Amino acid sequence: MKKKIQNSKFKIQIILLVTCYLLLVTDNAHAMHISEGILPFNWAALWFLAATPFLAYGLYKLRKMAAVDLSFKPLLGLMAAVVFIISCMPIPVPTAGTCSHPCGTGMSAILLGPAISILIAAVALLIQALFLAHGGLSTWGANIVSMGIMGSFAGYLTFKVFRLLTPLFPPFSKGGLGGLAVSGFMAGLLADWATYIMTSVELASGIKGDSAFMPLFWKILIAFMPTQLPLGILEGAMTAGMVVLLYKKRPDLLVKMRVIKAAEAKI
Repeated sequence: MKKKIQNSKFKIQIILLVTCYLLLVTDNAHAMHISEGILPFNWAALWFLAATPFLAYGLYKLRKMAAVDLSFKPLLGLMAAVVFIISCMPIPVPTAGTCSHPCGTGMSAILLGPAISILIAAVALLIQALFLAHGGLSTWGANIVSMGIMGSFAGYLTFKVFRLLTPLFPPFSKGGLGGLAVSGFMAGLLADWATYIMTSVELASGIKGDSAFMPLFWKILIAFMPTQLPLGILEGAMTAGMVVLLYKKRPDLLVKMRVIKAAEAKI
């Protein structure tokens, strides 16, 4: 038992050291998300306005759920830490004026719902902009829309759709575990890719000037592909792993968060 605890502590220490290394060696000239000053004021303001109602509804849901369930806040804190750490691993894409990185919003949306996931992403993005020079304050609204809103809803809706579809196929019709893994993988994959499609829209609309929107959009999107295609697959695997692990170790938590039904938790 002591050896297992020591091994777990060692793994956590390694993860923290790697994370700190990635944060320290990252070049601020390629700050992750959409960097400070990239978007003109009118576009930055527009994305702030678009994000505001989602943040307000997220706060409403947070107060409502925390009042009903006292154990909700610790889970919220855990997921906020996960999203923060995962999205702190940038890979510079100089031709796009920003970075590629995993997002983590697929995981948080599956467990806590898209409204809370958006709120978590907003807090993570704000801390990164203030203390790590990742992203920016003027582009905070745009980054919330791409990573928080698009990532969360894409992950949540994809998971729900695949949960309905996988029982129709024989390999996933029994046991539930295969269907959960596939649904989690697709949720993480599409949450990641949806984030970068929206980021491409925001960048192209903000910096196009008198140029045509679509050619610039495709240029930016293609610039993301070499890093984001494999990162999306990685995030899909991470999300599937999280769902499967909880199903094996804490199915009651998945039932509580309405990810699965009580009957499915009987392994």
